Order: sequence, then structure tokens, then C-alpha cells
Amino acid sequence: MTKEGIIVAGVGGNYEVYLEGEGYIRCKARGIFRKQKQVPLIGDWVSVSEEHYLEAIAERKNALIRPAAANIDQVLVVFAVCNPQPHFMLLDRFLLEAGKQKIPVVIILNKADLWDMAHTEMLEEAKTAYQQAGYPVYQVSTYEQREADMQELRNRLQNKITVLAGPSGVGKSSLINALTGADQETGQLSEKIARGKNTTRHARLLPLKEGAGWIADTPGFSSFYMQEWSHERLAEYYPEFLPYLGTCRFPDCQHRTEPDCRVRQAVEKGVISRLRYENYQKIYEEIQLYQKEHPEYGIKK
Repeated sequence: MTKEGIIVAGVGGNYEVYLEGEGYIRCKARGIFRKQKQVPLIGDWVSVSEEHYLEAIAERKNALIRPAAANIDQVLVVFAVCNPQPHFMLLDRFLLEAGKQKIPVVIILNKADLWDMAHTEMLEEAKTAYQQAGYPVYQVSTYEQREADMQELRNRLQNKITVLAGPSGVGKSSLINALTGADQETGQLSEKIARGKNTTRHARLLPLKEGAGWIADTPGFSSFYMQEWSHERLAEYYPEFLPYLGTCRFPDCQHRTEPDCRVRQAVEKGVISRLRYENYQKIYEEIQLYQKEHPEYGIKK
């Protein structure tokens, strides 16, 4: 006889599963998962035997490799307004990958108490750009505990599996603590190199402090590669480009140097953010170059 539960943590072949009405149990995965090259992830709904072995993984609605999690309802991607400075190219890469998986993303600008110390004009421009692209953007501060902002954020998390992602040092663990009531270790930012110590070594789902739902802190990252993407379809994953696709003079327009490109015209008019468009150009070139140098990967459509 098996029971159904959700994986909330996993390290080195050992998994922690939450069973409704029974709480948390420790489990191991059967060898069949390794043979099938199937790796259990946090967020997986699983069948557990009486001997506490994972017997089966239910069909996933989605899965991210970085951070490694399954059945995600939304991602909160967290950047600090400063200390460390926000890395919008990194943010765009993550948004593209989440968009490919059809996972909604909420952008969190943390450490809002430092807003006056940050490059506010640049931040305001970036905030407007992502809001115009359709992404919800929140300014929060766990230091000042701006309750109205935090409560609005808590409401968005209800009855969902949410994953926090972002670079080290941006305050993800502090935000998790505020949302769950947990007391996770938080790292002090290194003043010497302005990078945070990555105190979260393994992703773990935690229950929300208020209401129903799960949220996962994940290890920070400082890079995000897109080698196997198709540069030819990159524009399809920029939401603000979509109204213009198929309306340019050339049907195969890549929105870079072609004449009468509607996307480029929208950039010149200020309808599409120049910041986002310039990142599109850089990512396009990076993917194109990588595929020329590594033809064995092919092109992922």
C-alpha cells in the first residue's frame, strides 16, 4: 500500500516528503529512477511505500533545471535595488527560460529601504520596462517590514507552489523568513567583492506562515546559459514583441538590422524598452555564435 505526498527536500538520494495528515517523513528513491534517468525534484507528487521508498512520480506539469523544481505555479525572481547592483541581463535570461516553460514570473526588487542609495533613474526605467512587458514588479524591504507590500505579496502566494530564484546576496532567505516564519540562516554580503555568501545550499519547500501554499528558497546563481536555444525563435519569448511579430516587411525578420521592422520601430517610439531590446540583441548573438561553434547541439525549435 502506498501513500501520496509532495517532495519538499532532497539531498544525495535522500528525500523528505510531506504526507497530508501525517507530516514529514524521510524516504529513499528506488533504483528504477536512476535506470530511467529520472531525478525526483522538490514539488514532485510521489507515491511512497510503507517502507518509505519513493515508488512513482506523478506526471509533471513543468520542471525547471535551475533552480531544480517541479510543478511550479510561479517564480519570484529576486534582485536587490543595490548592494549588489541588479543584473538585468541575468534577469532577462531567467525570464526567457521561465517563459519557455510557461511559468508565470513575479519580479521582486528587494532592499527597497536602500532605494535612495541606488541609481534610482535606472531602476525606475527598468521597473517600467518590465511592467510594460507584463511582469508584476514589487518593491519590498524585509529590513523595514513594509507590511502593506508584504501582505500583497502573501496574497499572491496563496494555494500555489512558488519558487524564489535570484543571485546570492539579494535577500532571498530573509524574504523567505518573512513569508514563512522560518528562521533560515542568512549570509552577510562581502563588502570586498559585493557578492553574497550563498547560505542556501539545497532547495527546500516551506509552508507559508499564513494560509495555504508552499514556497522554496533556492541556491543563488550568477550566470544562466542558453546554449541550446534557437536564436531564430528568441523573439517569441519577449511578451512585448508579440503584437509586432509577423507584421514586419520580411516574414523571417529577426528584428535586428532589417528595414521596416515593427519591433525596432516600437523601440524608437519608446513602446518597447531599449534596455530589453539591447539585451535581446546580445542574447541573440550569443546563441547564434555558440551554435556556429558547436553544431553538434543542433537547433532547438
